[in-house]
Amino acid sequence: MKNLLFLLLLSAAVFGQGARESFYDMNAFSFTSPGAMKYGLYGFDNPALLATVTAPDLMVNWTTFKKKWDDVRRVGVYTASPGFGFAVNDQKVFNNKVTDYRVSFGGGSAAYGFGFGYGWSNGDRDVFGRSSLWTLGILSRPSQYFSIGSVMYIPEKAETEASIDAAYRPFGNEKVSLFADAVFRKNAPDDLSKWSAGIAVEALPGFRVTGRYFEKKAFTVGVQLELGAAGFSSQSYFNTNSDYAFNSYGIRLGAYDRNLAEQFQKPEGYLYLKMSSGVKYQRYRLFDNANTLKELLENLEHAKNDPAIGGVVINTVDFYTNKVMYWEIREKLKEVKAAGKKVIVYLERASLDLYRFATVADEIYMEPLGSMTMEGYILGRSYLKGTLEKLGIGYDEWRFFKYKSAAEGLSRESMSEADREQRQALVDDWYDEVKGEITQARNLTGEKYDELVNKKVFFTAQEALDNKLIDKIARWDSLDAAIRENDGYFVSTAGLKGNKAPKDNRWGVKPNVAVIYAIGACAMDEGINARSLVNFVNKAVKDDNVKAIVLRVDSPGGDALASDYISEALLKAKGKKPVIVSQGSVAASGGYWLSMYADTIIAAPATITGSIGVIGGWFYNKNLLQDAGITLDHVKKGDHADLGFGFTFPLINFPLAQRNMNENERKMMETMITGFYKDFVNKVAKGRNSTYDKIHEVAQGRVWTGTDGLGLGLIDQLGGLELAINIAADKAGLKKGDYNVIEMPDAPLLDFGMFMPSLISTQVINVPLLKDARFRAQHNGKPLMMLPLDLAPDTDFDALMPE
Repeated sequence: MKNLLFLLLLSAAVFGQGARESFYDMNAFSFTSPGAMKYGLYGFDNPALLATVTAPDLMVNWTTFKKKWDDVRRVGVYTASPGFGFAVNDQKVFNNKVTDYRVSFGGGSAAYGFGFGYGWSNGDRDVFGRSSLWTLGILSRPSQYFSIGSVMYIPEKAETEASIDAAYRPFGNEKVSLFADAVFRKNAPDDLSKWSAGIAVEALPGFRVTGRYFEKKAFTVGVQLELGAAGFSSQSYFNTNSDYAFNSYGIRLGAYDRNLAEQFQKPEGYLYLKMSSGVKYQRYRLFDNANTLKELLENLEHAKNDPAIGGVVINTVDFYTNKVMYWEIREKLKEVKAAGKKVIVYLERASLDLYRFATVADEIYMEPLGSMTMEGYILGRSYLKGTLEKLGIGYDEWRFFKYKSAAEGLSRESMSEADREQRQALVDDWYDEVKGEITQARNLTGEKYDELVNKKVFFTAQEALDNKLIDKIARWDSLDAAIRENDGYFVSTAGLKGNKAPKDNRWGVKPNVAVIYAIGACAMDEGINARSLVNFVNKAVKDDNVKAIVLRVDSPGGDALASDYISEALLKAKGKKPVIVSQGSVAASGGYWLSMYADTIIAAPATITGSIGVIGGWFYNKNLLQDAGITLDHVKKGDHADLGFGFTFPLINFPLAQRNMNENERKMMETMITGFYKDFVNKVAKGRNSTYDKIHEVAQGRVWTGTDGLGLGLIDQLGGLELAINIAADKAGLKKGDYNVIEMPDAPLLDFGMFMPSLISTQVINVPLLKDARFRAQHNGKPLMMLPLDLAPDTDFDALMPE
């Protein structure tokens, strides 16, 4: 009889005029206070919790009296998706039955939530004291340790009831949660509990045990077993005399939860990466399937730590990126291998850079009709002096520093000795670096490698196999079948544990590390778009939740004003939060200016860095306008007012001054450029804690690889974007996994250009050589901190970022 009375209290409320279901009655299926574990009852107990729901989920619960499986007294169905919840509770006592419905809405963030719900009932409403009901809820999680919630229940025909709950996680994660709650209701019956307290322990991932004690000495003990997308639960209820009363059971389907079975799962999954869409820094949010560097590195990190993943399979058909990105991904794959995972790379047609990337694999497969080349490296450039003369365009190069060769292509017919020296050094470094990695990975001698490059060059699949450059010849479908025959299976990036894991392991808002991309020429309204980018830098500097900043630089330089805009904004963070620079394929000249104030500068071995120098030049009309039948006229006041006067060619937006500078004007420009250079060197010396003389010795426009830059003190460490993020977090005192990485600027929604017809003039302008010339013409007469674009022939800056 005592057991029956206890069941009535928890599931049917107190009968009689004015009686209604209490907080604990309504939430009889709860294992803890609403905010203490997972998502409670999906908004039924507190609608504010819907702000924390990240994926659709469904839970079905039922109670049985004593141990009679066929004596079901109550059934609850709870379903939720982000911001929305719906529940149905069916309850019967003897011959009376009532069905309650509740729809709930919630919003907010990981730190604060609010919500409301509306409930109604069908059946024996008067017997169970039911009426229409409004619920209002709030939730606060100011840190990873505390959760506080409150709900107000406003029934149509009974007293308002309010509850407050609090939970504390001593370790700041899901492992242990202590909780308590209290209910406030006017004229509440004396035999109703007004508070409860308890503990929830997740002893193993997906295995939870709960205990809850009520004011009237009743208590519950519960167990939850989660298996990923499904889960099972059971809770035993004991009355005020500690006698067993009844049990509830539950099944959950939908959202992924921590999986107890993963502890015993064989690592038979293979992460499948299709690289045909290339690699960018950011992509459009819609209709863009490209991989991003950050996501690739994160997914490989997840694969490394996922117990269900036994390896990574990479399909490189149509995969192309620059040397540095190849290297960064390759270095991450080394970590995956070191964790005991197998790496397989499939090749169809491979360049030397792609083959170097592939050699990280345990096994390299090649298409039977595939091929590869080992051609070595070359750096060359086109010279337009003769072309400009034939067109009737004059160009005056203002070069005052030995290695600053950015304008050679417009003023000379062949390389200067200084440019030849620095270019040969780059090529030598690239060749030696790739040679070292390939020979080590494929167990070749240095002599054999040189022989393959200098005497063979081209390889069919069979020749590559004969020379031990690959391991197997097979079509892609054969590789797919071989993995499946060995009980393996492919896993997409969405299927990785790290990507589908629930977010309830940490309360509150995580601190952020901001990754800011400065990609392309240093310009105010194109390239790095300094005029808008500086707003994101300032935002990151001022945002208290951004604990560290990583600036990823991939820029050949350009306008000093644009570079200074960003570097000065970053300087404001000095001493307030760490600023780390990650240099990509190119971070030279104005790109190095962007880097110089960082606490730490990271570069890849093949990064082109340095080029600390300033150059300028002047396009002017010789006879082009006359030959084209264009005449100009003007009035002026001021001896130099006509200096920039000229004609701008339509469609290509190429400005051409009417006259060259006179000797006096040119001397003034020389003074300006040399002054800029001294200022540049002084700023670098300040940023690098060095002296003017030491920086000048390695400056004068000289470009260096990242490897050389490390020895010269221009950078601090060899590495990529991931290392820069890890260093930034470490300097900010953030633990791994305890922060988010946010990206700036915001990625655009979609590429509207895909719906527009291509214009011939636009295609012509996008030819790198002409684009470089146009940029210089648009900055005619301005001191530029820029290196030739042809020094990074494998880097298309426009393709790395959505416009």
